[in-house]
Amino acid sequence: MAGYSEDKEGVLRRLRRIEGQVRGLQRMVDEDAYCIDVLTQVSAATRALESVALELLGDHLGHCVRDAVAEGGPEADAKLREAREAIERLVRS
Repeated sequence: MAGYSEDKEGVLRRLRRIEGQVRGLQRMVDEDAYCIDVLTQVSAATRALESVALELLGDHLGHCVRDAVAEGGPEADAKLREAREAIERLVRS
């Protein structure tokens, strides 16, 4: 079971809102909106995606990684490595 399962609807709601923001960006570009206004909205959409990513990461750590560490063994090592790599990707983006 995915770590975010308890709040799946909340995650989906946030992603749909971000999808709307991106459609709004497309409309702004189509209508030749001022560059700074478009960049401001890009920044807002980026922050919204980062927020969802951090929530998902927290759920993953609190559910999937915690359970694997409690069981120990190679699965725990794999989950910790996977979490570290996900954090590295988020930090680089």
